[in-house]
Amino acid sequence: MTTYRRFQSAVPNRRGTFPGVFGLTNGLARQGLLSPEDHAWWAAENKRGDELYTDPSTVDPTCYDRTANPGARAWFKATASHLIAVAADYLNLLDRYGVPWVELRSASPGRILYEDDVQVVAVPYTYPADWRVPGPGARSAARAE
Repeated sequence: MTTYRRFQSAVPNRRGTFPGVFGLTNGLARQGLLSPEDHAWWAAENKRGDELYTDPSTVDPTCYDRTANPGARAWFKATASHLIAVAADYLNLLDRYGVPWVELRSASPGRILYEDDVQVVAVPYTYPADWRVPGPGARSAARAE
């Protein structure tokens, strides 16, 4: 069974979403909060990542569209150990700046919009469309038949 991992903010942002590890570090850099050394590291690592890995939005420009795919988020494939190791360095940076984050793991992160060798972009399942557990009374109604 394929499993997926996601590193994201421990608290929602102003829009109520939970930015991922790269979005969090990009935010620190854009706000000018990184030391010169950390900024240089961040810029070099982002450049390297852009060269090595596909940005899903370059393949499907709508994958992160908030209207078409609300809540879409990227997950690492658990088998992408090399990319997860890179993410660990970004997480260390977040720790140094006191940015709280959490790790999520799932065998089913949602409806898959994009997939490559190292990642997927998925829209979280919704209720009631994707809810598969019968509601209260469903068992007693089935017995009555």
